[in-house]
Amino acid sequence: MKRQAIIENIKVRSGKDLLKFTDRSKNRIYFTINKTILPQIAKYLFNDAKARFSTASGVDTRKAIEILYHFSVDDIGLFISLRVILEKPDPEVESLLPLFKAAEWIEMEMHEMLGVNFKGHENMNHLLLKDDWPEGNYPLRRDK
Repeated sequence: MKRQAIIENIKVRSGKDLLKFTDRSKNRIYFTINKTILPQIAKYLFNDAKARFSTASGVDTRKAIEILYHFSVDDIGLFISLRVILEKPDPEVESLLPLFKAAEWIEMEMHEMLGVNFKGHENMNHLLLKDDWPEGNYPLRRDK
């Protein structure tokens, strides 16, 4: 699938839930979307655009927690990031684990480091922190 077709398909599928589109370069595009459509758009990228889920990253912007899900369409050299903005103090989004087994550990890491609740993720055990780490103390949160 061609770059422009992917862009148009995501725009159409997102509708009013597309909050922002950034065309950074010929091989890097970003879509800020409403968190409610994240699974739908991720599923489209994987099934129809033949993109693979690469990883996700999270950041505390002080106002909110932003999660970026990074996808690669290898045959055309395109990287697509889906950004969702999660409200504090209890950021929550649907887990992509039912779609991508590869989401398991990165969601666990963002849960323990940023306090994001991934709905539908059954294994929110500690991955990096000690098991006796204080509940509600998230090392990458900038609340203080």
